[in-house]
Amino acid sequence: MKVLVINAGSSSLKYQLYNMEDESVLAKGLVERIGMDSSILTHKPTGREEVTEVSEILEHTTAIRKVIDILTDKENGVLDAVTEIQAVGHRVVHGGEAFKESALVDEAAKAEIRRLFDLAPLHNPAAMMGIRAAEANMPGVPQVMVFDTAFHQTMPEHAYLYAIPRVLYKKYKVRRYGAHGTSHDYVSKAAAEYLDRPLEDLKIITCHVGNGGSVTAVKGGVSVDTSMGMTPLEGLMMGTRSGDLDPAIVPYVMNKEELSVSEVSSMLNKHSGLLAISGISSDMREITEGMEKGEPNSTLAFEMYEYRLRKYIGSYAAAMNGVDVIVFTAGVGENSVVLRQKVCEQLTYLGVELDEALNAIRSGEPRRITTENSKVDVLVVPTNEELVIARDTHRIVLNSK
Repeated sequence: MKVLVINAGSSSLKYQLYNMEDESVLAKGLVERIGMDSSILTHKPTGREEVTEVSEILEHTTAIRKVIDILTDKENGVLDAVTEIQAVGHRVVHGGEAFKESALVDEAAKAEIRRLFDLAPLHNPAAMMGIRAAEANMPGVPQVMVFDTAFHQTMPEHAYLYAIPRVLYKKYKVRRYGAHGTSHDYVSKAAAEYLDRPLEDLKIITCHVGNGGSVTAVKGGVSVDTSMGMTPLEGLMMGTRSGDLDPAIVPYVMNKEELSVSEVSSMLNKHSGLLAISGISSDMREITEGMEKGEPNSTLAFEMYEYRLRKYIGSYAAAMNGVDVIVFTAGVGENSVVLRQKVCEQLTYLGVELDEALNAIRSGEPRRITTENSKVDVLVVPTNEELVIARDTHRIVLNSK
């Protein structure tokens, strides 16, 4: 079975085409600047040169048609016909309480996703546009929704409820949902496989740190707590998101600065985090370069970022009464040698003993960065959320026949 994986944003669309016989990637790409007359399609067939096209792409239906055209192109394609695509998998950020696992797309499922727009206003509407666009271009092809929140549906009440009037949960489902579930699921399983230890016997803390970031406590293979909350704003300090803050700050700043709800939401989501503290960038690479040059604001941004990440690791070790494995993944987690070093140097109380030479190695494979004497294994595991989506799509479509 060939599965097309789609991750639709409001003005972008990422895709990967998988051959599920061997889980190989046949091609991948990105459509950027959807809605403009100078949209960019970047397409990379496996083993061949990358191709870039600039054209007018005003909405997602056209974007997917362009993707299909290039996948079936005689020169740059990897398919003879669109009919070779037997299933489509979509990344959907928020599944609420309705979706505890991935699900086939049908009218009832689409109605539920629309109902959840308020919980993920930046993400779920875009995912719906991707679903509709795929339906328009590939009618009759089964589609599957894979949710960032589903992995965290195993959290107990005491972890996912907020200490606010219970009626707000009963009426509006105000609770912690988490995010990055496909990544936390994938890397926790990959860590157990790498260590050749039963997943059900392990207490794992997975640190998905990129421009967005979250930490999850995985006990016996299931999520028991996670740092993101009802929305992806809670938790770690991120590239442009504030993460945890005193909720009283919101009405205080709104009153002082005469801000609307949308303006303060934009401030916390798009103008905070590393960008706000450093004053130069939301990119950890640029923050690290600034720190190395002695720029005080970059240094402060890095120190705040590392400190908050380390606090969550410590809190989840307490939540699980111990930790066997700590995993770093995603853009920053996989690539920032200095961040991993600074975090691990302050976790010696847990028995972490970093091997600096191993930490400095750059590799696309899972690897241990602690010494043989370390009581806790610290790993770097490249995440692969698209593969999780492809696997779930393949499994659900086969089981539905």
